[in-house]
Amino acid sequence: MKKHLTALPVFNEVDTVQEVLDQVVRYCDDVLVVDDGSTDGTAEVLAARDDIIVIAHDVNQGYGAALITAFRYAIERGYESLVTIDCDGQHEPQRIQELVERLRRSGADIVSGSRYLKTFDANSRPPAQRRWINQQVTRDINEHLGFQLTDAFCGFKAYRVEALRKLELHETGYAMPLELWVQAACHELKIVEWAVPLIYLDEKRSFGGDLDDGATRLNYYHAVLQRSLERLPARCGRLQRRELAG
Repeated sequence: MKKHLTALPVFNEVDTVQEVLDQVVRYCDDVLVVDDGSTDGTAEVLAARDDIIVIAHDVNQGYGAALITAFRYAIERGYESLVTIDCDGQHEPQRIQELVERLRRSGADIVSGSRYLKTFDANSRPPAQRRWINQQVTRDINEHLGFQLTDAFCGFKAYRVEALRKLELHETGYAMPLELWVQAACHELKIVEWAVPLIYLDEKRSFGGDLDDGATRLNYYHAVLQRSLERLPARCGRLQRRELAG
């Protein structure tokens, strides 16, 4: 069995992808980039490298779709663990091995980075609306799924690949992590959080279209969470299925 894979979902990241990958390859031998239909020159940057694996979606399918592709690759290639890290410079690649080691030592199925477990000297101040939405959704997840998370949306995670085999993920957009939490609760996966710095390099970064509106985005997250709960098989009936607040 191969040991560790680090995967980066990428969409139109030409300004940051080279620098981030230069760092990531220092801390992991096997690096996968899922290019989710980039049109800004990112694909050309990736094609010029010989130290990474690239899977390209012909068209943009969504952040969740890119993660699902990474999960599938890790399962099919027989990796032991998978680390996911975003490509916008908001995660520190030197912490990859911290997450892998925490996964191994804790016996967890998922080690999830949390930007709110600890205050680091280099922390940024989060955009108020994003922080508020994260708090609301994290609270809903804890209430409905019985977790004690502090950060529902951090993309910096380590997964035991064998546990990923149990998940049946359908959501392709930004809210796919919410479906992942629901599936994790259903299968009683062990979740551990690990403190990582809070870094915002572009506070005005777009979610795309209507999702830049906070109320619309919160409603979208609630809809995905509700839909994910409704998809659960009968054996997961212990989870609370009441309607989420609007």
